[in-house]
Amino acid sequence: MATDDTAIITTEPAGASADVRTAYRTCPLCEAGCGLEITIEGQRVTRIRGDRDDVFSGGFLCPKGSTLRQLHEDPDRLRRPLVKRDGVHVEVDWAEAWAVVADRLPAIIAEHGREAVGVYLGNPSAHSLSAMLYNRTLLQALGTRRRFSASTVDQMPRQVAAGYVFGTPVTVPVPDLDRTGYLVVMGANPYASNGSLCTAPDFPGRIEAMRARGGTLVVVDPRRSRTAEEADLWLPIRPGTDALFLAAVVNEVAAMGAVAPGAHVAAHVQGLDDVLAALAPFTAEVVATATGLEPADVRTVARGLVDAGRTGGGSVYGRIGTTTTEFGTVTSWLIDVVNLVTGNLDRPGGAMFPTPVAGGASTRGTPGRGKGFTVGRGATKVRGLPEVMGEYPAAALAEEITGAGEDRIRALITVAGNPVLSTPHSHQLDDALQQLDFMVSVDIYLNETTRHADVILPPPSQLERGHYDLLLLQFAVRNVANYSDAPLAPADGHPDEWEILAKLGLIAAGMGPDADPAVADAMGIDALVRGGVKDPNSPIHGRDPEQILAALGDEPGPPRMLDFMLQTGPFGAAFGANPQGASLALLRANPHGVDFGPLQPRLPEALRTPSGMVELNHPVLMADLARLAERQTEWARQAEAGELLLVGRRHLRSNNSWMHNVEVLVKGKPRCTLHVHPQDAARLGLADGGVATVSSRVGSVDAPVEVTDAVRPGVVSLPHGWGHGQPGTRLRVAAERAGVNSNILTDDQALDPLSGTSVLNGIPVQVVAAG
Repeated sequence: MATDDTAIITTEPAGASADVRTAYRTCPLCEAGCGLEITIEGQRVTRIRGDRDDVFSGGFLCPKGSTLRQLHEDPDRLRRPLVKRDGVHVEVDWAEAWAVVADRLPAIIAEHGREAVGVYLGNPSAHSLSAMLYNRTLLQALGTRRRFSASTVDQMPRQVAAGYVFGTPVTVPVPDLDRTGYLVVMGANPYASNGSLCTAPDFPGRIEAMRARGGTLVVVDPRRSRTAEEADLWLPIRPGTDALFLAAVVNEVAAMGAVAPGAHVAAHVQGLDDVLAALAPFTAEVVATATGLEPADVRTVARGLVDAGRTGGGSVYGRIGTTTTEFGTVTSWLIDVVNLVTGNLDRPGGAMFPTPVAGGASTRGTPGRGKGFTVGRGATKVRGLPEVMGEYPAAALAEEITGAGEDRIRALITVAGNPVLSTPHSHQLDDALQQLDFMVSVDIYLNETTRHADVILPPPSQLERGHYDLLLLQFAVRNVANYSDAPLAPADGHPDEWEILAKLGLIAAGMGPDADPAVADAMGIDALVRGGVKDPNSPIHGRDPEQILAALGDEPGPPRMLDFMLQTGPFGAAFGANPQGASLALLRANPHGVDFGPLQPRLPEALRTPSGMVELNHPVLMADLARLAERQTEWARQAEAGELLLVGRRHLRSNNSWMHNVEVLVKGKPRCTLHVHPQDAARLGLADGGVATVSSRVGSVDAPVEVTDAVRPGVVSLPHGWGHGQPGTRLRVAAERAGVNSNILTDDQALDPLSGTSVLNGIPVQVVAAG
């Protein structure tokens, strides 16, 4: 894997007497998990490059990873809390900020109950060890069910489908990239984003290695993305119709008489014949008009996957372009169906289940059987939208603030999120936040969302926190583990992120502004240990909990909790029972990470379904096929009428909106442009470099036009995360390149009903020349 040499920052050489040291850590800016080698002089970073000895990334680094120094040094990054006074945010010390929270938040809970508080957790939480461990401490202390997150504008359908079929929402098969010979990428652009729900440093390099050994890449995407440009076959599908394409692939495999899950998989599959019968109406010819794909191309993919299943393995991989649609859950399910019927599920080179070193839902409990997955433990007040994975759809947040009467959300806590830019019908949410009685944000920036907060509590920078990819390594293409302590010490008196989250929870529980976060931390580790010794499937079952607690030591915060998870995980040291096994000490002694080997077949052990089977014909999924059949007719009509559909896109130098405040990532040619196919541009009277007005049911924006055949006719594209420069924000660089907010156009009423996920791709729009 090659190092991206553009991702290196160097300053002047150190003087002879300088205190120079090297730190290693994993990049926290996307899901790839690349290793960094960081040169530090005193307390200043002078160079960041890819860690050539990292067991997972081997030196690869994209341009984002090199900017951790700029993020750390950004003058706009908050170093002290902000409190809003007379409509203006002013810096205060921590004691004063906590006093304001303690004065306002518990009073609202006391008067209106815990359901008067809402919580929104942003995407950066998934990249933070502290947030992954202590967000739940905050949520438990708050005691509210009104929880929202970035999951329902991202990956939730993939997890819901996995939950129904395999028993847990993290039992998600990932492509075994390093051994596959036929890869179908749907709605993903790993050349720009690396993997997502598929942790793989240098995803592009792994694709190129596959092709070098004779493999084939197929890309199914309305856009000729950077990944599609490298493909052996690009299928420019109409947005949102991915489920029809996958159903047709299954039919072609059945017509070939080639349905062959493999002996060890077939013995543990429930309802395969039912699924084949239900999908029979969706032939390649029937779905051709709606999908815009030739039946011959569908057959080519079906044959390729079948041949791969008989030889070196193949896999279908789908991401945000498939999940942020009105059939995101069914599409995710059909990806698993295709992989299974072609013999590519749970086999080397196919779609496999990782074994996370720190453990997870598929490694705990009784192997091969569990409670399964359900939704609907509660519902939103206004639309009655069901709970999924402990949260409600982000698209319902605004109406739960403004439309629920006496039951409305009166106080909101946001953690590392910017939902005003990232969730649907942005103007609606922007207006709703102004109607809150109180708002607290845990964030490093004064952005389009946090500008509404009464108190902003900034965590330390990414370089001032320890790191382990607790969530992302659940989906890694190899079983690895990397831990790094904080390369830089936080400023004196600045609490760690876990301390902020824990203290916020204690204050919400009525413990007052002087509450000690160590109390919550001690309770948390005690509960973990005592639960472990009581679990008959735990490697420490029956052990003395006091001895385990003593062995963990007194290091507070995430390291101690992580050590427990590593030691009791599938490769764990088990506090002496397996001395060479995983532990925090082992990872600290190996700063480049520890490789526990390639993915291995895990069926039926990985299942946690009530039946102990792969529940392929789960009734919730099967029932949604009737809706798909009805929608197919409308899609065909739209295609024949030439109606325009809007999709998003992503750039290598961008992930979340806050990266737009880093000059090196946003400099150059403007990227927030409307891509329009030349045929559509001519029909609509649009010129390259001109301005177009794009309108949907809920809003309109004016965007600069870029005429390009990189989108199929009938499709236009805007990137997400832009729309900066709002009054009251403090993002100087981003404001200079504000762009337009594509989520002004997305419809808060348009959801995948099985997961509550917003439809961000395939949005009906009208486009005219501005003015």
